[in-house]
Amino acid sequence: MTMTTHPRRGIWTRLLSLFAIGFGLLTLREGGAVLFVDGAAREAAGHYVPFVLWFNFLAGFAYVIAGVELWRRRRWAAWLASAIALATALVFLAFGVHVALGGAWEERTPIAMTLRTLVWVGIATMAWRTSANAAPLARTH
Repeated sequence: MTMTTHPRRGIWTRLLSLFAIGFGLLTLREGGAVLFVDGAAREAAGHYVPFVLWFNFLAGFAYVIAGVELWRRRRWAAWLASAIALATALVFLAFGVHVALGGAWEERTPIAMTLRTLVWVGIATMAWRTSANAAPLARTH
């Protein structure tokens, strides 16, 4: 049985994949500059919240993996995108607790976390919509 896909769906999946990969690479670059380079990026970061920064940096690797696997049309990429969205929302919630307890924070952090959460909810939603035509996980014997 040959599986056919709608050409437009394939284009959107490819664009979504490239966006996820690009978002991941940008996240790694920006987060890495603050975490590992003592310079302008760290100074510009202001009162960043370390656990939020570390989460976002490490999540950048997952973003790239999700993007690659979306490109490869793997069904489990939808699960990974959903896990990223959920984990981001939970870290955002923890950030809210941090702020409520009087912790220092940067004004752009809630904006960035809102954006990240919405982006990954959107990617996960699109991934699930396109996963019906995705290749199954490879079986090992």
